Amino acid sequence: MINSIIKLAEQAGEKILGFYHDDIEVTSKGDDSPLTKADLAAHHHIVDGLKEITPEIPIISEESGVPEYEERKKWNKYWLVDPLDGTKEFIKKNGEFTVNIALIENAKPILGVVNVPAQNITYYAEQGVGTFKKLENGEIEQVISKEFSKPGKASIVVSRSHGDDTTKKKLADIGIEVTEEVPSGSSLKFCLVAEGKADLYPRLGPTMEWDTGAADAIYRYSTKEGEKYSPLTYNKENLLNPFFIIGINEYIDAQSL
Repeated sequence: MINSIIKLAEQAGEKILGFYHDDIEVTSKGDDSPLTKADLAAHHHIVDGLKEITPEIPIISEESGVPEYEERKKWNKYWLVDPLDGTKEFIKKNGEFTVNIALIENAKPILGVVNVPAQNITYYAEQGVGTFKKLENGEIEQVISKEFSKPGKASIVVSRSHGDDTTKKKLADIGIEVTEEVPSGSSLKFCLVAEGKADLYPRLGPTMEWDTGAADAIYRYSTKEGEKYSPLTYNKENLLNPFFIIGINEYIDAQSL
């Protein structure tokens, strides 16, 4: 099934690129976040494709309504989709936006695909199989990196759109000295940690479950065997994620930092 999901994500990425070089028309959603025709085109393509591939599995997409928890809590498995993560990066035309499709089972991602349309790169992961990166030339590399242990020095991924000068000070309080900041957009931040291009991704601001599901899988399975620790869980009554730190091999109450 993973190959079908990779193809679906890449097709959605192609649809997004069809809008990329034009003047981008932006509207606002109820929470004042930006919305473009590219978001909607990718959403409809992915949802239609998933219904065809697995008609029995329900779907949550950022661009569709979220069913009531009374219904969702009965789900053992469902698709979690962010059809265009990093809409602000898309509008800025810096290439750091992604298509994200995750399969969630029992509150964690067991499959994830992250397509980077402007770079023609796709990350994908499966529980029990591992994490891989499909390059622009079609070659496939396995993605393996080590977890960070504190205390110690660390490079961290920082958001291009949500900078926070206090993060370094808060990490220092728990024994992590930040030696480098690696700016990135969208769910690519998880992928950079999975690849070992940064040690940690501390997110001390709000995200939703669809922002993280697919890329969380990319990180979790970027190991030779088993899986890495992630503090994130899915299909909560409130789909807002708590603050988190990705890349460290222990639970840290990031909410209290």
